[in-house]
Amino acid sequence: MGRLAVVGKHQTLGPPDPDAPRPDVVPRDVLDLGDHLVLYRHGLDDAVLAHRVDHAAHLRALASLGCDRVLALSSVGSLHRALPVGAFVVPSDFQALDQVPVVADGGSPHVVPGFTPGWRARLVEAWRARAGEPIVDGGVYWQTNGPRFETPAEVRFLAAFADLVGMTVASECVAANQTGLAYAAVCVVDNLGNGVADQPLTLEELERAAAGNATRLRRALERVVPELAA
Repeated sequence: MGRLAVVGKHQTLGPPDPDAPRPDVVPRDVLDLGDHLVLYRHGLDDAVLAHRVDHAAHLRALASLGCDRVLALSSVGSLHRALPVGAFVVPSDFQALDQVPVVADGGSPHVVPGFTPGWRARLVEAWRARAGEPIVDGGVYWQTNGPRFETPAEVRFLAAFADLVGMTVASECVAANQTGLAYAAVCVVDNLGNGVADQPLTLEELERAAAGNATRLRRALERVVPELAA
């Protein structure tokens, strides 16, 4: 069996450990934590905006380091009040029709895209057994271009077809499909989509919620990742 890669950003993973080994790959955003690898999606300095992330390069790097499965972590907005701020969701499908095509060199460009069923089921099982946090099994993720948030009119449109909105997971999943890595995601609802709540969305509100959710997520990952890495 290959190695596990956990992919996220500063907010979800915490700041990178300066003493952790950095494998000799490009891009240089991967840390070796022993039983698994960690890839900082937006760079170790957290400076790469969502629409500029090179998902194909990231997944090629992980494959070259012997990874065969990816646990992706993502901050998302909820398109429905039934999925409140603080919910953890393992999406089952996505929509990314307007995204720039992802082509991972060395892999197959013609893939049937989607989250990997067996790996996704293992993630849900391990989470429910170990995390100490509830998980929502299923939902549709809609990837937008970013880096701005969506307008209320856009959110109303998206909500007719999806449950979550984010800026990275769909393209990252396609790159994983092309390179042959199993892929599943845990999405953290850090805000209700613009116009879903009674009050207008503010960046300050989002940042407060994200900070609290990140603490819960990292505590859950400490329990779940060792099992998924085994």
